[in-house]
Amino acid sequence: MSSLAAQMLDILGYDPDDGVPQLAELDARALAVGTLVAARDGAVNVAVARLASGKLVVVDDVCPHDGGRISDGFVDGERLVCARHGWELAPCGRRCERVRGAGVPLG
Repeated sequence: MSSLAAQMLDILGYDPDDGVPQLAELDARALAVGTLVAARDGAVNVAVARLASGKLVVVDDVCPHDGGRISDGFVDGERLVCARHGWELAPCGRRCERVRGAGVPLG
């Protein structure tokens, strides 16, 4: 890494050349139903999804299970599914709550 890139990483808290777009740069209207993508809101990693209902959600890109990236998963109806362990997540504000994990209902 060049010294300029290291300075940018230190100042911004992320690498601006890593290919992850800023939230403001995404064209939310172009996101089709079932789409789940990684983005960044400032230095915060977020996942942006278009649910089956057409609702657009933006959540922190961190699975509550073990910190995996939600954006590596997929949309299933109104839920997001983490690719690491199959946790089904319901978007609640900027966070996600576990609905089911590994095919086993909570309860």
